[in-house]
Amino acid sequence: MKIKTEPVIQEKNEKHVSWSNNYSLGIKLIDDQHKGLIDFVNDLFNHSNGNEEEERAYFKDVIHVAVSYAKTHFATEEKYMLATKFQGYAEHKKAHDKFILNVVHTVKDFDAGKRLVLEKFAYFLKDWILCHVAGMDVLYAQYFKKILVLDADGKLRISVTDLK
Repeated sequence: MKIKTEPVIQEKNEKHVSWSNNYSLGIKLIDDQHKGLIDFVNDLFNHSNGNEEEERAYFKDVIHVAVSYAKTHFATEEKYMLATKFQGYAEHKKAHDKFILNVVHTVKDFDAGKRLVLEKFAYFLKDWILCHVAGMDVLYAQYFKKILVLDADGKLRISVTDLK
């Protein structure tokens, strides 16, 4: 799923962050969601032009969709962690909640008329996403790989004995 945005200004279509198999967790749905987040970060960079009016209009158009997308993504990860009794769930959820609060704070400041530097926000998101995937998401992915069983029909399932 990609975050659909309507450009307010002409896009540069540059990739500031490119998807790499190094970011892949091996879970298609989550990897696809991560790709969507990276696409959004690239879109932010491409709309960073220093023109405050254009950047504000763009941010206003996309931020609520992006926050909703991030919440959906976090809910997906958290659902998998709870279903598999992943030991690091509480810490992981805390990181998600802190991130959402930081973004909500940025949106509230924006709504209150404070200056938003779109490029700075894009760097914040890029750094957070890449560090989070490499540092935290990889932990549940490793755990999932230990408890998944490949059935004869090629489908993966969770080993019930590992969930006790």
